[in-house]
Amino acid sequence: MLLIFNRPGFVEELTEQERQELFGEVDEIMKEITERGELVVTEALADPSTTRVVRQKDGLPAVTDGPFLEAKEHLAGYLTVDCDSLERAVEIASRWPDVRFGGRMEVRPVMHHAGSEM
Repeated sequence: MLLIFNRPGFVEELTEQERQELFGEVDEIMKEITERGELVVTEALADPSTTRVVRQKDGLPAVTDGPFLEAKEHLAGYLTVDCDSLERAVEIASRWPDVRFGGRMEVRPVMHHAGSEM
């Protein structure tokens, strides 16, 4: 799974040309991984202001707005890819354009549904 973290609002700060380039790069990567049969699913996430965090307090659910206000980055979306290797997943993540604008990609293997394989 490739987790996309970036700073809320960074896209709105870009010039129109920068936005077009960024989305063009994303389209190119998506086309490539789709054609190679590597893309399983991808989703963007809603603005973090719509988030609710559920914890337990005194044995009961405690729901608060989230994520934490001090966070400078938020989970903006994800891609699940089926690659031949972890190195290939890292290669895809390293090309994701958000990284150039202060974002980051986290590459994390998904556990097999039947057990503890990592």
